[in-house]
Amino acid sequence: MSLDIEQIALHQLNKRDEQTLDVVLRDTLLTPNAAVDEMMAELHRVYSAKSKAYGLFNEDSELAVALRSCRKGDDDFLSFSRAATGRLRDELAKYPFAEGGVVLFCHYRFLAVEYLLVAVLNSRSSMRVNEQLDVSSIHYLDINHADIVARIDLTEWETNPESTRYLTFLKGRVGRKVSDFFMDFLGASEGLDTKAQNRGLLQAVDDFCTEAQLDKNEHQNYRQQVYTYCNEQLQAGEEIALDDLSEELPPWNDKKFKEFTQEQGYQLEETFPADRSTLRQLTKFAGSGGGLSINFDAMLMGERIFWDPATDTLTIKGTPPNLRDQLQRKAGNK
Repeated sequence: MSLDIEQIALHQLNKRDEQTLDVVLRDTLLTPNAAVDEMMAELHRVYSAKSKAYGLFNEDSELAVALRSCRKGDDDFLSFSRAATGRLRDELAKYPFAEGGVVLFCHYRFLAVEYLLVAVLNSRSSMRVNEQLDVSSIHYLDINHADIVARIDLTEWETNPESTRYLTFLKGRVGRKVSDFFMDFLGASEGLDTKAQNRGLLQAVDDFCTEAQLDKNEHQNYRQQVYTYCNEQLQAGEEIALDDLSEELPPWNDKKFKEFTQEQGYQLEETFPADRSTLRQLTKFAGSGGGLSINFDAMLMGERIFWDPATDTLTIKGTPPNLRDQLQRKAGNK
């Protein structure tokens, strides 16, 4: 399916010293061509596949005011992007990790939805061999590792201003306050808590199974059904729809799963994005720390794996062959 670029602008932030970022602004919009289309298609694909946080504009957001003015035609897109780049530089310069990069603003359509994507893209160096078999260096935009990106669903923002999810952004790598300055630049606050929604769903599933007095195998089969549906939605890029999920699951005493969640007050949205790491808990237990990593299928709990909460002890009956081989060789060396 095609992505249609309406308007796109590029600017540059260059780091001069530890405290100074210089701005280089284009005087014209970028003209869409095959290379530009390919770049945006890749950026859209990479961004859509990443886990994102959701947000909404604050009442005093300068960016929101400027964007509304641009949408009304009171200001043009290039002027909007130039002014926004200046504000971005001011926010980014407050942080010691500021590295600059190419600042991209793109207004585009995808599946009848209008978006504004804002990103700071870094460049990487690599090597190439030309037709004469000479080696030379090249620079390219590192789209796959972009972590300073936000996207505004303009359609959702303008048709449903009470929404808490029309703005998405990446939180960045651990240890870097990427989201802090970007949220300040956007004038936005976090909105829909995706992880909380997914955790609420998992709790509702377990509580529903407990109330229905399902045995262990029935309980795990129920969890597997939930996981299968949610994972299919995740793979398709679609959200979890509570109505559809409820129809997939067998009822208990003529009570559907959605009715149970509403009666018990789980406060689940009608639709919400799937969170891969949270949903994995439906079928697996996993954890790491202190030099130890453990990952096993949930169905093994109580059969081959036992946990004693009083002593915080995990007992494993029957080790994997490759692990057992290592243990035996270690024991033989003593």
